[in-house]
Amino acid sequence: MSEPVVLVPGMMSDARVFMPQIVELTKTHSVQIASLGQSDTIRQMAVDILASAPQNFALVGHSMGGIVAMEMLRQAPDRINRLALISTSATAEGPSQAAEREPFIVRAKAGRLAEVMTDMMRPEFFHDGPARPQILKLIQEMAMRLGPDVFIRHSRALQSRPDQQRTLRTARLPILVLGGADDRMTAPARHEFIAGLVADAELHILPNAGHLPMVEAASAVTNALQTWLNRPLMLR
Repeated sequence: MSEPVVLVPGMMSDARVFMPQIVELTKTHSVQIASLGQSDTIRQMAVDILASAPQNFALVGHSMGGIVAMEMLRQAPDRINRLALISTSATAEGPSQAAEREPFIVRAKAGRLAEVMTDMMRPEFFHDGPARPQILKLIQEMAMRLGPDVFIRHSRALQSRPDQQRTLRTARLPILVLGGADDRMTAPARHEFIAGLVADAELHILPNAGHLPMVEAASAVTNALQTWLNRPLMLR
């Protein structure tokens, strides 16, 4: 039987960001979608997902979901067969970046979440193509469904996120790193940095894609994930 796959969406996102991949991967794998809504630390988010995850599984994380996925690997390396990191970062948040989140938190508390999401998820973070308006609309819809309390918890978790460079340096499993060439939030250099930490990483920088390549370059991401899922496991 094929190994199960756990998908971890990013900040203020739900299963819809992975829908093209879910459609294809469920043909051959059991797929589980994680939720990040109940905690305000990366560590506890990882604990919560591991509590309901299969005993052994392939793990895919996007953006903040990738940060949580790396913490899951740190906590339970023997349970994760392989890891895919999409549009994410392995380093801790610096003081200035953490401080920049405070005005967004204040505005979200004041009922201005839609305005906050417009300011945070700017058009230039995504490929300038015909799908960009629909992607921005999707981001707003997901955020408004989750609400300001989840936004605040996610923001607090990111402010205190741990550095995971050592986790990646010591990892012994197939790791796939994906990023969009047009992503100005997590630039290609960040993905190259992550891949450089790993002994045997596979890196794909996808053209005509920004911060949401699962939607912007859906076929390319799905194909890369399917190839990664077929790679042999590594001896540990």
